[in-house]
Amino acid sequence: MKIQDLISEVNIAEKLTQEQLVSIGDEVVTGYETDDESRKDWKDNLEKWTKMALQIAEQKTFPWPNASNIKFPLLSTAAMQFAARAYPTLVPSDGKIVKCKIVGSDLDGEKTKRAIRISKHMSYQVMEEMEEWDEEMDRLLITLPIAGTVFKKTYYDPEKERNVSCLVMPKDLVVNYWTKTLEDCERTTEVHQFSKRRIEEKIRKGLYRKVTLGDPTSDDSIKSKSDPNEMRTPQDDSTTPYTILEQHCFLDLDEDGYAEPYVVLVELNSKEVLRIAPRFEADGVKMGEDGEIVSIDPIEYYTKYSFFPNPDGGFYDIGFGRLLGPINASVDTLINQLVDAGTISNLQSGFIGKGLRIKMGDTKFTPGEWKAVNATGQDIKQQVFPLPVREPSQVLFKLLELLSQSAQQLASVAEIFVGKMPGQNTPATTTMASIEQGMKLFTAVYKRVYRSLAKEFQKLYKLNRIYLDPQVELDILDEPIQQSDYLGNEKEVIPSADPTAASQQERLQKAQQLLQVMGLGTLNPMAVTQRLLEALEEPAPEQLMQQPQPQPDPKAQALQMKAQLDQQKAAMDSQMAEKKLQMEQSAEANKAMIQKALAQQELQHKEQLAALEMRVAAAKLQQSSVEGTQKVIQQHQDHQMSMVHKDQAHKMGMAHKAAQAKQKVKVKPNK
Repeated sequence: MKIQDLISEVNIAEKLTQEQLVSIGDEVVTGYETDDESRKDWKDNLEKWTKMALQIAEQKTFPWPNASNIKFPLLSTAAMQFAARAYPTLVPSDGKIVKCKIVGSDLDGEKTKRAIRISKHMSYQVMEEMEEWDEEMDRLLITLPIAGTVFKKTYYDPEKERNVSCLVMPKDLVVNYWTKTLEDCERTTEVHQFSKRRIEEKIRKGLYRKVTLGDPTSDDSIKSKSDPNEMRTPQDDSTTPYTILEQHCFLDLDEDGYAEPYVVLVELNSKEVLRIAPRFEADGVKMGEDGEIVSIDPIEYYTKYSFFPNPDGGFYDIGFGRLLGPINASVDTLINQLVDAGTISNLQSGFIGKGLRIKMGDTKFTPGEWKAVNATGQDIKQQVFPLPVREPSQVLFKLLELLSQSAQQLASVAEIFVGKMPGQNTPATTTMASIEQGMKLFTAVYKRVYRSLAKEFQKLYKLNRIYLDPQVELDILDEPIQQSDYLGNEKEVIPSADPTAASQQERLQKAQQLLQVMGLGTLNPMAVTQRLLEALEEPAPEQLMQQPQPQPDPKAQALQMKAQLDQQKAAMDSQMAEKKLQMEQSAEANKAMIQKALAQQELQHKEQLAALEMRVAAAKLQQSSVEGTQKVIQQHQDHQMSMVHKDQAHKMGMAHKAAQAKQKVKVKPNK
């Protein structure tokens, strides 16, 4: 089969021959058994640590039946204290679990908008869509300090039709003990327990190859309730599960001499191959110039969470189980010895001589009871010999106290860290400094968990790039999230938690210090306020903050000012034109009035001249003499000339007045 055909197949096992399937099944089971044997000592210790943390008290027969069997909760307290601090620190109550970083410059603000969309969407995914994530993260943080190593499996589940990130217990993920990292591991096997119904369901969905597995059997033995020392095998029934091995390995199915990464599922007892699926994408195949495959980038499903790195170089890291286990066992022994010594001291025993004449056998006393004995006082003292018994040793008690203190220092579970108040005269600064120093151990572990959590989110980021349904997310979040938003570098997503702040009080102190520095005027008040509200773990800090007024765009502001000036100039031009029109209309009206007045005066003048001529004519008729006539004529001419002069002077005066009136009406516009 070609590599392109292998990528497109749902179950490659359907295309292989029976001989190939038998060979693959044998190889998977053999590899699993080899890896499981390499970690046998670690697995046995893990079982002891788990029992110690759960304080499982098995029935004792030494030094006598039902002897004291107290389990001191050193390991349990250390694990619970770590989980109680880590869970609220790594999983904030405001629901902001994932944060997308902004890498490089962002002049247009598009990177910021994309980062907000991704942060909001992925936080919603892990807290709402992935129902198992929150609860299993809580289980992880209580298991991690005991076992030292826990795993998360992140993948797309075709049955649930969504991304899944589930917890895998360390005993269920089998890796060779001397493997360095999961990424460089040649073989990783997860052990599943599936019932017959689940197997049939997967066969009908086309996920598993249709095979006959027979009836499942249980190889585990359990203790009988009537006799703890008796082991019995549980009776198999219809609910007895099959043991299915899911192995992530490399097989050369295209027969080109280079093994490709696959996921193979095999039933342990029958070695039947149920499913083979490719563990790589087409874009992860790198081809050479000659057309041959150079390398293939496998898809890694598992994320390793580490407590303390293993100094011996082994794959499985160490936790409080290995560190506190021997001390816890010694403390249990010392406590039980002290209790047993007190029991022997309170309930004395010894020898009774046969010469004492009393009924032999067990003799029990009740408080205030006296029994009659047929013997003298001296005989009783000689015949009764109590065994020499010492009271509980003060040396053992001091040793117990020393071991308890050492364990508390190792696990950082001193009294001040479990809520007990310090002395009344202890300064607050001294108390905070002690807490800070004591939290250094947890801060280092938080950073390791933070690093693993970032890898888990990066796997989820890649899955969103392939399987995201934009319409579903748009209906739920009312956000335009698209698959294209996840085309960037997966390293951009990180947990929103602060691994350096191990407690809420410490985060609050940091925020309060920012408030003090804000008085210098060099910090953004809105950003400082948001930090303070987040330190207080307010669920929706943006609702409490008074949103600042948006700053206007300088370009838009300049355009707006220019438009306002143009509008004002247009209004002024309109007003000036209107005033000019009014003045012109007023001047025309004044001109018409002057012309009318001149016409009236001219008419009156003509009428006066006509009347004068009539009188002159009448005077001519009355004068008889020539001299009189000449005199009248001369007077008439003189009068006529005088009237002409008066008429010209009158016209010039009227014209002068009209010019002055026109000059007054004409007003220059203001600039």
